[in-house]
Amino acid sequence: MFIFSLILIGLILLPFVVVIILYNRLVRMKNMMSEAWSGIDVQLTRRYDLIPNLVETVKGYMNHEQKLFSDIADLRSRAIGAGGVREKGAAETALTQGLRTLFAVAEAYPELKANQNFLELQKSMADIEEQLQLARRYYNGSARDYNISVESFPGNMVASLFGFKAAEFFEIEEPRQREVPQVKF
Repeated sequence: MFIFSLILIGLILLPFVVVIILYNRLVRMKNMMSEAWSGIDVQLTRRYDLIPNLVETVKGYMNHEQKLFSDIADLRSRAIGAGGVREKGAAETALTQGLRTLFAVAEAYPELKANQNFLELQKSMADIEEQLQLARRYYNGSARDYNISVESFPGNMVASLFGFKAAEFFEIEEPRQREVPQVKF
C-alpha cells in the first residue's frame, strides 16, 4: 500500500515537473535570444556612431552631394528609432543601401580614396559589418532554437499556457541585399 501511494504521488507530480522543466527551458532560451539581440544592438550602435564621422570625412570632398548626406542622416535616424525586429531589419536594409550609394559616389574622388582618415573609417565599417553579420547569425540561431521549443510538442502546450510566442528572425528583406557589397578604393 505504501509503494502504491508513492507511485500514485509520483504520477500526479510528474506532469508538474515536466511543465516546470519545459517552462524553465523556454525562459532560458528566451533570455539567450535577448542576449543575442543585445549583441546586434551593440554592433548597430557602433555602426551608427561611425556614420557621422564617415559622412563628415566625405563631405569635404563632395560638396554637391548634400541630398545624399541628408538621406543617410535620415536613414540613420530611422534605423536608430526602429522598434521591433522586422522594423529594425527594414531600416537597416535602407541604411545599408544608402551607405553603398555613398561608397559608390566616393569612388569618383581619387583624393578621397587616398585619404588616410577615410581609409581607416572604411576599415572600421568593414569590421563592424563583419561583427554585425556574426551577431545576426547568433541571434537567428537563438531565435531558431527558441522557435523550435515554442512550436514543438510538448513545449508548444507550455508555451501557449504561459504566453511564449515565436520570435522573428532578423533578415535582410531584398534578395539583392544578401550579396556581399563590393566596395573598391
